[in-house]
Amino acid sequence: MRTAKRYAWTVLSMMIGMNALSACSAPPEKAEEAQKSAGKSLSYWAELNGNAGSVRPSFQDVPFFQEWQKRTGVQLKFIQPPANQAKEALNVLLASGDLPDMIEYEWNQFPGGAVKAIKDGYIMRLNELIDQHAPNLKKYLSEHPDIDKQIKTDDGSYYVFPFIRGDDLLRTYQGPIIRKDWLDELGLPMPSTIDEWYTVLKAFKEKKGAEAPLTFLGVPHTLFGVEGGGFVGAFGVKKGFYLDQGRVKFGAAEEGYRQFLMTFRKWYAEGLIDKNIATVDTKTMDANMISGRSGATIWNAGAGIGKWQPLVQEHDKKALFEGAPYPVLNKGERPKFGQRSYAYEGTGGVAVSSKSKNVVEAVRLLDYGYSPEGHMLFNFGVEGTSYQMVDGYPKYTDLILKNPDKLAPAQAIAMYSRASYFGPFVQDIRYMEQFYTLPQQKKAIKTWGETDADQNMMPQVPRTELENAELSSIMNDVTTLVDEMSLKLILGVEPESAFDTYVSQLKALRIDRAIEIQQQSLERDRRR
Repeated sequence: MRTAKRYAWTVLSMMIGMNALSACSAPPEKAEEAQKSAGKSLSYWAELNGNAGSVRPSFQDVPFFQEWQKRTGVQLKFIQPPANQAKEALNVLLASGDLPDMIEYEWNQFPGGAVKAIKDGYIMRLNELIDQHAPNLKKYLSEHPDIDKQIKTDDGSYYVFPFIRGDDLLRTYQGPIIRKDWLDELGLPMPSTIDEWYTVLKAFKEKKGAEAPLTFLGVPHTLFGVEGGGFVGAFGVKKGFYLDQGRVKFGAAEEGYRQFLMTFRKWYAEGLIDKNIATVDTKTMDANMISGRSGATIWNAGAGIGKWQPLVQEHDKKALFEGAPYPVLNKGERPKFGQRSYAYEGTGGVAVSSKSKNVVEAVRLLDYGYSPEGHMLFNFGVEGTSYQMVDGYPKYTDLILKNPDKLAPAQAIAMYSRASYFGPFVQDIRYMEQFYTLPQQKKAIKTWGETDADQNMMPQVPRTELENAELSSIMNDVTTLVDEMSLKLILGVEPESAFDTYVSQLKALRIDRAIEIQQQSLERDRRR
């Protein structure tokens, strides 16, 4: 990580005025553009964020979405799939042919890519619409050509109103979290190697009575919680695609992945990993960490440390959740991987349905988030309610940081803005400076950032429609096999020797061709 990313938070705060996001500068059109859609009723399909959903059950109950409609004069009819079932629900929606005006989804995960979604008549190509009716997004993209390239398909089509991380520091927000007070009580150092983690987890189980010393997300699919590189990265691989000295590799087919699985197999057999490894969702993980059933996990600085610390500290004053380094094999090594997002990664973007009869109105509504007024609403909420301007700096009020209803900051902020998750806007660094109110949150971000993830992550590169279709076809079967065999090997259902057969099956499913497609799209992008 570059030196600039290691600057102290105090220095960052002093410099924020000089590094203000371009989205805050005056674009050619103001928020009044969205008002041209006033009076319209549009339909909007999206999954409700977990922090918001833990407080209010539906979009219409959340103050932010009420305010967004009020500001733009657009009435929204929300279509809300069940939590953690967005992919399945979207498939049913598309098959029905009865599509809403707007669809918010992880479009980078769409089978065949956005090119196919456009060609199959699900979503619209937005180039002309953005040019004519989205002046705020158009201006931002013209000023950020690197991001502009990321949100277009290989044939140059815009397809989404994107969620954009507006600062490098916003790209790392997740990593290993551990009960530091337990470590101190047991006289154990902060673990940095796999062997040290083994020692710590055994102590948590035997001396602290933790039923599931290490817990992490197992939904929406197997080992979801470690896909950022936690634990598996110590063995020199990731579960998915990554770069090794400029060459694309698929980690789950490498020898290092076998070593990782065998390590987790041993830990699972000894009761060091949550026995419910395949079904742990965010609610379960919250309960585990708050109750003391678990003492370590991989999760976010905000939704994890920021949420659990105040709740546990109410009845245990010594409780201390702290970020731990990404594990390595040998002491002193620098982690090869760690959670590192792209400025734009396809998550939380909003597409306009090709069946919409309100296309222009939808585009104007979505463009609002990139206007100066919309930027403040999406990041900070309503002035005088959720934030106050103090010397030109938007400061969250006690409603957010010391909520009278005992909501954690992660929950409160999800009520009044979208800064802590996704949506059609540019995320502001000033949100994070305040969202991370605890010193251990700020320390965790710096700790988790000390990796070589930038050099080894597979970059965002567009692929052709044929490449997307072929890659998607291959990876549907590959992903299913990887998840099934990973779980079986960890649980001890299959012998270790089954890994060789599994790799042969991956090759039969044409994983080498998938790697080749990724490599050729990468090299084509480098030549541009």
